[in-house]
Formats: sequence, structure tokens, C-alpha cells
Amino acid sequence: MSVAAKTQLSHEQIKPKIGQRILNSKEELLSGELAGELRELLEQRGILLFPQINFTTEEQVAFTETLGTFAPEGGDGRDVTKITLDVKENPSSAEYLKGSLYWHIDGTRNDVPILASLLTCKVPSPKGTGNTGFCNTYAAYDDLSDADKARYEDLHVMHAPWASLFYYEPEPSLAKLKMMQSIGEKELPLVWTHKSGRKSLVLGCTSRNVIGVDPKESAEIIVGLREWATSEQFSYSHEWSVGDLIIWDNTGTMHRAEWYDPDCGRMMLRTKLEGEEAWA
Repeated sequence: MSVAAKTQLSHEQIKPKIGQRILNSKEELLSGELAGELRELLEQRGILLFPQINFTTEEQVAFTETLGTFAPEGGDGRDVTKITLDVKENPSSAEYLKGSLYWHIDGTRNDVPILASLLTCKVPSPKGTGNTGFCNTYAAYDDLSDADKARYEDLHVMHAPWASLFYYEPEPSLAKLKMMQSIGEKELPLVWTHKSGRKSLVLGCTSRNVIGVDPKESAEIIVGLREWATSEQFSYSHEWSVGDLIIWDNTGTMHRAEWYDPDCGRMMLRTKLEGEEAWA
């Protein structure tokens, strides 16, 4: 009796401290056989790139479901979300997505942030614009000095989506400020101790202030750690081609879209995995 050979995960490193390129076929990925190994690799490497895998929307949803609990988008339970700054294509959230041009973690106001996002490129922006940047906040924490680890270990930061408004609109109207403030805010640890025992930094443009710290020192901590975590050794900027898919671990990375013309047609489709671990 013949025994079917087990599908082997095929991959290669993108950079020493972040990213792995997955080389398996669409059929192998959709089978679900590799889901456990992909989950482990994602936690280790921060992001997984599937170059020009060319999933249809239905296949992207199906692949997402092999990896964990699918997280429908928004109150209407849509399977996928268009990610674009083009108000014609995305009239309800193009304005809010301007904050995505700055380093952030998704779900900082939620008790349990999403585990991961999957982004497929349908229409790239012109070459030289519209990359997506990622940085590994596990690796950034690991490489801190012992003195810095001790300094930051017990600090907490107030995260507020309205704080990100000032990155792209320094003088907003009071009405817009109040609208953004109505989204809510949450106090989070600066250092997240995960159930695995690993630790990562919780940073990004929603970071308003370090609790109980002088405003000047607070700003220096937030900006200094962001600069450290997004430095070349911990970060990767992906230039999109049609059909590329990237998964990133939202609990151990930050990400941002890099500038592009909102009218250029750039279009991504996103699916997400429900969170499995509360902030700690």
C-alpha cells in the first residue's frame, strides 16, 4: 500500500531578524496541511511573504480560515476589507486609514488585539511608492540592553487612536478631534509578556504618553523606542507586486503603509484572524 508523502514547508529567510518567504504552491497552502508550521514560523519571524501566490478573494478567505478563527470586518460582517486611500473606492474609512501611514499595532483599544492580518495586492502603486513597512518588536525587545529592559519593564502607556490624528493633521477641527476621541483609549504595558514567555514592545502612533512620567521624558521614551524598533536591523519594507500576500503577527510587529498618491489606484484586500491573547 502506498502512503501519501507529507507536504513539506518550503521557505527562505528575508532578513536575519524579520521575515520569511514561503515557496509552497497555492494548492499546498489551501490544503491546510501546513497551517501549524506556518503559525509557528509566523510567531518566530514576524511576517510571512507569499510572492505572487495570486489568491482569489474566496481563496484568501479559505486560507485565512486554515490558520485560526476568521475575524469578519466591521459591523456588517464582511469577509474582506478594501485597503486604499481612494475615497471613491473606500468612502467610509479612507480618512481613518491615513493613520495607517505611520507605525502602529492594530487593536490597541481592544482587550484582545487581532492575532494577524493577511494582505493581498490587487493593484500596486507606481514603483517607488506604496510599500508596506514591518518591524519585529520581539527582536527589538530582545536586543535591548539589560539596563533598558529593567527601565521599561513596568511602564505603561496610554494608547489613544486620536493621538494618531496629529501625525497627518497637525491642526484638526474640534469636531474631528472629538470624533476621534470617541473611539476610546486604553492603558497598555510598554513591554508585553506573552503566554509563550517571550516579550515584545507595544508602541506606535496611538501611543499618547507614558503613565506617571514627565511629558518630556515620556516623549523621549516613545520616540526613542520607536526609532530603535523600526531601525534597519528589525524592519523590512515590501515593494508589492500583483498577487503578493503577506501575513504579519499583529502581536509582535508594527506595520505602516508608505506614502502613495490616493488617486493612483493602489488596492489591497485584507482578512484577519481573531485574537487569542489579551494584553499582559
